[in-house]
Amino acid sequence: MTSNAPQTKAQRREAARAEALAMREAQAKRDKRNRFITIGALVGGLLVLVGVFLAIWIPAMNDRNETLDAVAEGDLSQVESPANSTDDGGIPMGAEGVAGTDNGAEAVEIGVYLDYMCPICGTFEETNGETLDALRESGDATVVLHPVSILDRTSQGSQFSTRAAAAAAFVADQAPEAMNEFNTLMFENQPAEGTEGLTDEQIADLAEQAGAPADVAAQIADGTAAETYADWVATATSLVTQDEALSNPQSGGFGTPTITIDGERWDGNWQDPTALSSAVEAAQG
Repeated sequence: MTSNAPQTKAQRREAARAEALAMREAQAKRDKRNRFITIGALVGGLLVLVGVFLAIWIPAMNDRNETLDAVAEGDLSQVESPANSTDDGGIPMGAEGVAGTDNGAEAVEIGVYLDYMCPICGTFEETNGETLDALRESGDATVVLHPVSILDRTSQGSQFSTRAAAAAAFVADQAPEAMNEFNTLMFENQPAEGTEGLTDEQIADLAEQAGAPADVAAQIADGTAAETYADWVATATSLVTQDEALSNPQSGGFGTPTITIDGERWDGNWQDPTALSSAVEAAQG
């Protein structure tokens, strides 16, 4: 039978201890369960984040690897190319000096492979720039610029050759009417080999002087042009350096300036101001 007798002080103390112990054990079980729930939620959330990261990162890495493969192979079809450029990385200009134009099938095509850091390219431009303009403006020739980057190593880590060529591509795409004048100004303001070269802001100023709108110049200044077309420059450079038909027969390698007439390497004496005109006349038959 259950006794209704009052508990002694010792019994009450013992009962209180037992109740407290039971409460602690119950709380411990609840805490353990809550920890498992919290850890499970954190792990689940982390797995979701990892999944999202991988879903973004893996395709991005695959895309980048494909781009690197395209650069190595010189495959311009796999990289973003500027409007008004050719499949082999050229920027043609007809009578008005506008990128993406030509003087028709009867005109001789003069290809100029150049690096804006190359001092010999600067000498070629100084010697033949007016001749090229005259041949183009008369309709006798279409001039095709091929900006490449083989002298980044000489610009103290600033990647000037790439930035300058990418700016040329950006002008061809966004301000084609300024193309010829931009090319001229880049050589008139050519930095010395071995320096950091021009800043993006200085290149942008030259683009604006050439007639590019302010918003186009601003995108050269803030690095958008270089970001957009650096891969195109690298791929075009890879393409031409692998083309044996463009190799210097003496060195066996590609160098700038390289000049072509109707697609064939021309090894005439371009230091003679009359030689290029004579070669064009001969090509016209």
